[in-house]
Amino acid sequence: MRYASKEFLTPWEPTWSPDHLSRKAFSNRVYWSQKNINGGTAIPLFMFRREDDKLVGAITLDNIRHGPAQTGTMGYWIGHTYARHGYMTEALRAMVHYAFSTMDLSRVESACLPENVASRGVLEKCGYKYEGVAQAYIQINGRWRTLAETGAVPLILSLEKMTKIRAVYPEENVMLVDAGVILADIQQAAEDVDRLFPLSLASGGSARIGGSLATNAGGVNVLRYGNTRDLCLGLEVVMADGAIWNGLGRLRKDNTGYDLRHLMIGSEGTLGIITGASLKLAPRPRDVGVALFTVPDPIAALSLLAMTRDEVGEAVSAFELMSKMGFDFLSETMPDVRQVIEDKPEWMVLIELGMGGVQSASDALERLFELGHEAGLVSDGVIAQSTQQAQDIWTIRETIPEANRRIGSISSHDISLPLSMIPEFIKEAPKHLEKLCDMRINCFGHLGDGNLHYNVFPPKG
Repeated sequence: MRYASKEFLTPWEPTWSPDHLSRKAFSNRVYWSQKNINGGTAIPLFMFRREDDKLVGAITLDNIRHGPAQTGTMGYWIGHTYARHGYMTEALRAMVHYAFSTMDLSRVESACLPENVASRGVLEKCGYKYEGVAQAYIQINGRWRTLAETGAVPLILSLEKMTKIRAVYPEENVMLVDAGVILADIQQAAEDVDRLFPLSLASGGSARIGGSLATNAGGVNVLRYGNTRDLCLGLEVVMADGAIWNGLGRLRKDNTGYDLRHLMIGSEGTLGIITGASLKLAPRPRDVGVALFTVPDPIAALSLLAMTRDEVGEAVSAFELMSKMGFDFLSETMPDVRQVIEDKPEWMVLIELGMGGVQSASDALERLFELGHEAGLVSDGVIAQSTQQAQDIWTIRETIPEANRRIGSISSHDISLPLSMIPEFIKEAPKHLEKLCDMRINCFGHLGDGNLHYNVFPPKG
């Protein structure tokens, strides 16, 4: 690769020894690279193209220092065939993110020749800022050359002081809030006026609405109420140039031009910073019921979901699939969490109904159990008989992610699938993982909207 790209790379790289492409020279570099890796002073990596595993270049985080200065230096090269295809930009972004988020560095430096427009463009795309020049810094083609010095530093923007609930309009089912308001506080403010803000996340006690909108968060109530996008009527956004876009409308129907709100939601701050939101509220269900049913497999769970919808329509607030591994992890790491069913089945579903008519949620769940049992879809179950028992059932579901974290060494995946493909995915994915080793898999998630949390762990011990 480097030999084939010699003419392309030579104008930009330092002068190498005549034998630098020989097997001996390369073996020597591998030896010193391994020493640097072991010493924690460098992370040298080759880059391979995803679709065909072809080598495209290399990138190295070098001169890593920890202490008063938490810094490193990034260097890279790419083969001429693969230049200007975005590969280096993607790799550099990933490495910079790793340096800041995992290695806790506070600064990453890079340098290139001032006339290397392509390299400077890559650095700018990845957040580097021009800081000056290093005079006569490096020898290239027999000449001492000046380098353009650039640096990247992490930027943290916190809206935690923007916690005002600006206005509540219960007759309109609308609430205006600052972006820094915690989700649980929004839910409480809605409850105070006999309304419901349906977004429900396990992190509701710490998640802020601005971040939830920026990521288009889902949660357990997507089946009935939709994602965060579906719960937003308008936004207030600070744009990249500092201009404020005031789109805090309260209208359900607004046909006046482009709906920039939908561009901002899910953009993760790349287009602007959300500072305020107009949120949709919903009537509070008059009766809520929660149940935990045992099902033989994910296919039966899907059939039970269809049966539930046929019986109660849009009253299904949540339909969560859980596997035995999640219950095992809870027993292993969080034994104080009360498990309402002693014998752990391979698969269970958590169902929550929110009824608004004359039929009680408990009666609806009992009928659903009977129908499911007759159809061979349900073999056992618990229907909550009190608020505390309902909370105990939900606690199981909401603490499984923490149990995963305590198990450690997790490879976590958030996967969206068409409903009909979920059973096949759950069946086939372990077969591919078995080729690596005997993995432990904790698969659970929001079956009603096709979102699985697929978590892979190495064997125990």
